[in-house]
Amino acid sequence: MVLGSMAPRRRWLLLGLAALAVVALVAAGAVVVTRLTGDNTPDRSAPAGSPSAPPAGTPSPSPTGPPPGANITGPLNLLLVGVDTRVSVPGWEPHADSVLVLHVPKGLGRAYLFSLPRDLLVDIPAFPKADYAGGKTKLTHAMSFGSRVPGKPKQPSTAQGYELLRSTVSGYTGLRIDAGAVLTFTGFDRLVNALGGVDIYVDQRVASLHRRPDGKYRESVPGGYTGPQMVYEKGDRHLNGWQALDYARQRYITGGDYARQRHQQQLIRALTRKILDEGLARQPERVDQVVAALGDTLLYVGGRRIVDLAYALGGVPENRFVLVGLPGSGVGKGSAYRGEQLTSVGKKFITELRAGRADAYLSAHPTLRVKT
Repeated sequence: MVLGSMAPRRRWLLLGLAALAVVALVAAGAVVVTRLTGDNTPDRSAPAGSPSAPPAGTPSPSPTGPPPGANITGPLNLLLVGVDTRVSVPGWEPHADSVLVLHVPKGLGRAYLFSLPRDLLVDIPAFPKADYAGGKTKLTHAMSFGSRVPGKPKQPSTAQGYELLRSTVSGYTGLRIDAGAVLTFTGFDRLVNALGGVDIYVDQRVASLHRRPDGKYRESVPGGYTGPQMVYEKGDRHLNGWQALDYARQRYITGGDYARQRHQQQLIRALTRKILDEGLARQPERVDQVVAALGDTLLYVGGRRIVDLAYALGGVPENRFVLVGLPGSGVGKGSAYRGEQLTSVGKKFITELRAGRADAYLSAHPTLRVKT
């Protein structure tokens, strides 16, 4: 693939990034994708059969008919997950490294994106498909516990793991999850590079636990890693794929996992701006083609086609896409550390969100808004 050109396949990857950056962290995904695909006028600048034309025989949307997802009015809740698959380790169970929820109220005129700590102590329900009896433990484990396929210990199922994670998140938040996307670290790295990197304001000095300045992985030793560290200094920075992923993964920093959640959300906003600056807002592509271009780095799960959700969310203005940081604290002390819990202020936001009073609550608690 030629990353230096605006070839159609690269545009598919850019749209995929918009759809799923979330996830990777990435992810406000569907909101941004819809802005890029909101115009369903076909591209008539390329002759039939050219690389940018749709495949022969592909039906074109009727200009007079309703667009995809026209009957979707909300509310909608999307679960966006970044997973650590450790593909180099045979049989490694996927862990939910980043868990984000995108809530779009009825009318689809506003959207709220918030993260749940990976170490959040939650009740994970019993899951017979994986022979899991249920229990109270860290949220990140729901994906791995659910991925276990009886009789196939070295063949975990990410889709099955997502199913248990979805049930767990729904039970904790009280929100019905309508659809979701899972993006691997490999996919995120690839997509940021396809975009040509991303510009972001690094709001605190971050030393990488995992990478050297040249991008290679640091040497693993008992108790941690050794060798030179990549350092992201405070200020305006341009990050390539591995740097963006590495920066957004770090949680052994001032602020811990809550700072990491903030950095992930800031990265999503930066990616959104980057995509819009590329002038792609009027270059509609089929979201199904985006998904195909991402291959096995993406898992989409939903009752509706992703293209339907994309068009349905096309009316959400960028200035009404609200990033929310939910404060929390550790449970236990020292070696007795068990995980994280949201503070009463953080948990109350979810209650107010369900009741349709999120804006009033954020006005009363302005520090919950994540600055970009």
